[in-house]
Amino acid sequence: MKQGKYKLNNKNRYLSLVAGITISFLCSCSNHSDQPGMEAGKDTSTPTYPVFKVVSETATLKTDYPASLQGEQNIEIRPNINGYVEKIYVDEGAVVKKGQLLFRISAPQYQQDLNNAAAAILSAQADVSTAQMQVKKTKPLVEKQIISNYELESAEYTLQAKQAALAQAKANLANAKTNLGYTKVTSPVDGVVGTIPYKLGSLVSSTTAMPLTTVSNISKVYAYFSLNEKQLLDFSRQYQGSTLDAKLSHMPPVTLTLADGSEYPEKGRVETIAGLINSQTGSASFRATFPNPVGLLRSGASATLEIPVTIENAIVIPQRSTYELQGKTFVYLVNNNKVINTEIEVMKIAAGQYFVVTSGLKAGDTVVYESTSALQDSTVIKPDVQPEDKVYNGLK
Repeated sequence: MKQGKYKLNNKNRYLSLVAGITISFLCSCSNHSDQPGMEAGKDTSTPTYPVFKVVSETATLKTDYPASLQGEQNIEIRPNINGYVEKIYVDEGAVVKKGQLLFRISAPQYQQDLNNAAAAILSAQADVSTAQMQVKKTKPLVEKQIISNYELESAEYTLQAKQAALAQAKANLANAKTNLGYTKVTSPVDGVVGTIPYKLGSLVSSTTAMPLTTVSNISKVYAYFSLNEKQLLDFSRQYQGSTLDAKLSHMPPVTLTLADGSEYPEKGRVETIAGLINSQTGSASFRATFPNPVGLLRSGASATLEIPVTIENAIVIPQRSTYELQGKTFVYLVNNNKVINTEIEVMKIAAGQYFVVTSGLKAGDTVVYESTSALQDSTVIKPDVQPEDKVYNGLK
């Protein structure tokens, strides 16, 4: 009997051990299945995405055009006489005034011509004086009928010839002075000196291929740019006025972006349009004028001209909220917390970091703020609405 009782107790212990292991395993499984919810303290199956409400704003679109800059006047300085460069009074890039001396040309023959012309005047004056004396001497004799009137007329004709010779001599003197003055080359306008290809001792003439230098009047600078035929038609329809001048007067001030990417501080105005379309390029030339008080702009430079176009009550969204697929533009529209891939149409010209939507959205729609490839159509999200001043800060 004792032996049977011992065996029964061992069997009970074995059954208890198995039951304990089973319960522990079940409890462990139950704890693992509940653990994520307990740690997070919330339902993680619905992701959170920042969204915003679409609003209508005043948008300013800017169209960029490459432009070349030219001064108001670009005058080539050329010598009027043949000679050697004797003196250079300015350096390249110097700011000069009208009448300021730039070069002196060595041409001794013109000084000699001046001396000869001055001497010829003295001789002509003496001849005139002699002829006058002859007239005075002859006139009383004619009056007393001592000699014939023919002698007086001959003397008077001789005087007229000598006076004409004197006038010619004076003209030659003036011409000699002019030619001698050409040895001093001065600036015809206020401006900036360009390159100086000829150095001291260089032989120059009026037929030399290159000028002595170029003086650019850059108090105002012209920015030349072109519009193709389609852009020209859009321009004609966009601005009010029955004439081109009237349409130009309604254009807003334009902005110039320099080669380093900085914005030129002065605003310009588009003033002229070429009357013909270039048959080779299919474009029309425009000219905008910019004041240049400190001489920052120089002739021959390049820049980018921006023409602004203001659109009232435009549907505007950040570019970061869009994505492209097969050449089309899409956004993630949110409706009842569900994402819907929505195709939109936008203007080709962007308003900074924003697109102007022409179709597909309306004011009040909810859109995912940042597009991401992780989103799929019909995905349920938890919207995190972003403040308007954050979303549209770039337009303010």
